Amino acid sequence: MHSATAARRAAPILLAAVLLTSCSSGDGDATASASGKASSSARPVGAASSAPVTPAAPVASPSATAGYPTTEAAPGAPVAQVRDAFAVLQATYSDGCTTPGNCEYFLNRVLTNLDDLYNSMEASPKGTGHFAGPLARIRAMQDALEGDFSFENLKRHQKLLLDSREEVNTWMQGHPDDYR
Repeated sequence: MHSATAARRAAPILLAAVLLTSCSSGDGDATASASGKASSSARPVGAASSAPVTPAAPVASPSATAGYPTTEAAPGAPVAQVRDAFAVLQATYSDGCTTPGNCEYFLNRVLTNLDDLYNSMEASPKGTGHFAGPLARIRAMQDALEGDFSFENLKRHQKLLLDSREEVNTWMQGHPDDYR
């Protein structure tokens, strides 16, 4: 009788664990996660370790920045509008490397937000010609990083990251119709 009670209590926990495991596989297929096969569309979101992030296979992206630490969107979800991506980037102005232990998070956040804005500008109906200046600045920053998203490399390029954010912000402030 005691084991039956314990089994009834454990059932919801086991069910939740199975559901979470199938949800965390990223493709909604519980058999794929159980067999250990990874989805070919998986890509890194950011660099949590000091090792460079390199995708195993090319990833489809609305921009030529495949492999950069963009924010993952739901499958089939549209790219964020420029004004929304810009608002997220502006939120980085209230943060920085001054808080101990926060610098790695902050630099990854700025990089990710700039990349998301890049993708939004490329997908914008206004066209890449309208956003030529910010797109060129973000692309130059991405090229300088050479695909190395380690904290050491981001720290080494901190001035470049923050200057890129500042130039894009200045450009956007001169084009209020793009963020209102």
